[in-house]
Amino acid sequence: MNLYEQHPYWLMKNGILASYPSLDQDTTVDIAVMGGGISAALTAWYLRGAGLKIAVFERRHVAMGSTAASTSFLQYEIDKPLIDLADCVGEANAVKSYQLCREAIYTIRDICRHLKPAFDFHMVPSLQYASFKTHVKKLWQEYTLRKKYGFDVEWLEEKKIDKIFGFSAPGAIYSGDGGEVDAYKLTHALFADIQKHGHHIYNNTGIEDITYTKSGISLKTGNGFKVKARQLILACGYESLRYVPKKIATINSTYALVSEPLPDKFFWYKNSLIWETATPYMYFRVASDNRILIGGRDDPYHRPHIYPSVIERKTARLVRSFSKKMPHIPIKADFSWAGAFADSKDGLPYIGSVPERPNTYFALGFGGNGITFSVIAAEIIRDTILGKRNPDKKLFDFNR
Repeated sequence: MNLYEQHPYWLMKNGILASYPSLDQDTTVDIAVMGGGISAALTAWYLRGAGLKIAVFERRHVAMGSTAASTSFLQYEIDKPLIDLADCVGEANAVKSYQLCREAIYTIRDICRHLKPAFDFHMVPSLQYASFKTHVKKLWQEYTLRKKYGFDVEWLEEKKIDKIFGFSAPGAIYSGDGGEVDAYKLTHALFADIQKHGHHIYNNTGIEDITYTKSGISLKTGNGFKVKARQLILACGYESLRYVPKKIATINSTYALVSEPLPDKFFWYKNSLIWETATPYMYFRVASDNRILIGGRDDPYHRPHIYPSVIERKTARLVRSFSKKMPHIPIKADFSWAGAFADSKDGLPYIGSVPERPNTYFALGFGGNGITFSVIAAEIIRDTILGKRNPDKKLFDFNR
């Protein structure tokens, strides 16, 4: 599967930050991690000091899959509004899921401070505006429920939106909890720290066969080497779905662009992340180097290859939609790309194990919250492997 097409900004901006070898001999480890993106990096990082021997296996190059195509913003709001999620999983579970995502933003902030050398992480607020007047009532209900449970939110009327943000909308929720981080750089920084603890990361080492034995798990790589492990973590994004015995998600296509640099005068209040209530929605935020990132206009399917002409059309549509909302900003696309993302039935990730695959743990963070979901998955999987109770485990298991 092609996880992205064209030119993701973070990969083009940062280039190759580190090189990792391919596996060239048989090996034995305690924990084998399949995947080399942000989910795999966080999960391995949480286990790095637990006295276990860990090896990470990436079939391509570290962070060059979906992580390179990430839009790298951090929200606690998942793709399914809190009021809708409450109908799916119950109000208590829905609120807890939102709270865990909010906590994950601050956890990522703390991780970025811990890593040496520390690199940019920014707390940024978000604004979700009603795309149409008919959406105001439901958005107000969403605001009321979040306010009830202590989320840092404020309701903005049309005049205030125009005054503060410079565009018109019939109503909006302003949220103080949000962030942005370069997921591509963060992944490499996590793996560098993992290596310092004596663990190994391998590029160009795809796992072609998995065999379950009494003593654990036996893996066979594409070039014929064997890996014996006590436990396996599957954190290879949407490609992990083929190891799950039932359908748990649908794969869609999303589109994004990053503009040419702009003067400071064209940016808005606190460089907030801005998104709408329409489906599929458009979102935009300020990226590094005074650029604007615009994304969305998703398709409810994903083909193995998305033609450049399709990406060009989607890019033009995103530019038009943004210009309609912010006509005073002279936006010009500089980089554009398409990526795959998956939707689960309730918008929540799948974390944990299935009976058909013993000693195997899945870290499947779907939707627009892949990074925050990855933090939650790393914590739950770490606790499970170390025999610790995690009270949030049932929220995201496969039998919910």
